[in-house]
This record gives sequence, structure tokens and C-alpha cells, in this order.
Amino acid sequence: MTSRTRKKPERRPSPLTREQIIEAAIGLLDTAGESGLTFRALSERLATGPGAIYWHVAGKGELLVAATDHVVVAALSEVAGAEPTGRIHDVALGLFDAIERHPWLAPQLTAQISHNPAGSVTTCIFEAIGRQVYALDVPASSWFTATSALMHYILGAAGQNAANLALVRSLGPDTDRDAYMDSVTAIWKQLSPQEFPFARAVADQGLDHDDRAQFLAGIDLIAAGLTARRTD
Repeated sequence: MTSRTRKKPERRPSPLTREQIIEAAIGLLDTAGESGLTFRALSERLATGPGAIYWHVAGKGELLVAATDHVVVAALSEVAGAEPTGRIHDVALGLFDAIERHPWLAPQLTAQISHNPAGSVTTCIFEAIGRQVYALDVPASSWFTATSALMHYILGAAGQNAANLALVRSLGPDTDRDAYMDSVTAIWKQLSPQEFPFARAVADQGLDHDDRAQFLAGIDLIAAGLTARRTD
């Protein structure tokens, strides 16, 4: 009788770092979502045992916070505008693109901002926006309100854009975004003119748009309002 020998899993040739764990976690979140981020899956991806991971992070909650923080810091690292509104665009687009690339990010941002307003993710975003509000010479009494308004708009609009993209993708690989939006436009145009006169009037211009351009237009509207308050 011959005995079977099991092939041992390959082990890492070098010590594991916290940075490697976070990057692997982000990869899993991108491909499998939050439910797919398990220490077993992470161990397989990193070719190590769960104990080596627990040495660096206490559990899944800490790992999610670290992954979110990592992505946010990277998103806010490219702020190069010459004037405050341009720098607000840079901050906003950095977050917009990050939320679009990482479908799990929007709900994580919502959860972390709500449950841990003093945490690194919340304060990092608030600081990045607030510095530009300050540079716009907004009255000090309005700093918090103005920064909060911009922050909520940026995260809300970016999250909605990501949700829209996820919906289109869920309809199948052959789904064309423009064709989908055309079908929605057609439905809006058929609404009752007595109950929905405005929705019918803007059906074409409101639904047939460039997402990024519309997003930045909202930023400019808020910034224009802040600048007007400065001159009052």
C-alpha cells in the first residue's frame, strides 16, 4: 500500500508587512466585495497563515478601516490646482474616481463617517476640503457648514454615480449605458405634464450628460455660493 503525500502550500519567502496585508485586502474587496474579505481568503492570497495576519491587524473591522484609509489618502494625494476652486476640483475628482474604482468604498465611507467622526478617514477628508474653503476666504463662522456641505455633496454624488454604474453592470455585459439612459429619458417624457412638468422639460438635458462634468458643475455652484457669501 502506498501512502499519499499532500503538497504543502507555498509559504512567503519574506516577512509579511501590514502594507502588504492592506493592499491584498483592497484587491479582495475590489473583486469579491466585503463578504469576500475573509482571513482565510487573505491567507491564501498572501501565501501565509492567519496568525501572521493577526499579528498586524486585530480583525476584519480594523482591516476595513485601514483599507478605506489607504484608498482615501491615495485619492487626496494629487492636489495641484493653482487656485482654491481648482484644488477643490482635485480633491473632489480624487474621491469621485476612487469611489468609482472601488465599489465597496462608498458604503465604507458612510459607515466610518457616521460611526467614527473623529477617525482618520473622516478627518482626512474634512481637512482636505476645509483647507480650500479657508483659502476661498469664507467667513470663519461658516467654515464648518461650508466644508460639511461640500463634503456631503462630493461623497453623495460620487456614491450615487458608483451605484448607477453598478446597476448598469448588473444588467449584463452587453448593456450600453447610453441606451439605458435613453430608455429612462423616454419614460420621463411620458410622465404626466400636469404632475411632472419640470421632469419632462429637463428629460434630455438632465439625463444625457457627462457624469464627471455634471459632478464638477455642482462643485462650482457650491463654490460660487461660498464666494458670494464672502463678499456680502
